[in-house]
Amino acid sequence: MGAPTAPTTATTAPPIGVTVRYFAGAKAAAGTRSEDVTVPAGATVDDLITALAADHGEALARVLAAASFLLDEVAVRDRTLVLAEGAVVDVLPPFAGG
Repeated sequence: MGAPTAPTTATTAPPIGVTVRYFAGAKAAAGTRSEDVTVPAGATVDDLITALAADHGEALARVLAAASFLLDEVAVRDRTLVLAEGAVVDVLPPFAGG
């Protein structure tokens, strides 16, 4: 008898698409008002933020570090929330003024 083998029935969920909308300084740093992004199934808000910073560079990374986020129009308090297909994430940099 040989060594047991791992089951081969595991499936990988397909990636999902989310829309990211940028406002104010985030829009300037990203160079776009919005974009559709593909992330792995099970990706969190934090995973998305990390991917956006890697894709767009230092200017957006700085904005993302200070930004607030909305997920489907609800404030994100927990960045470990898992994203769903078709989710909309708004990037809101700190606003100044009065």
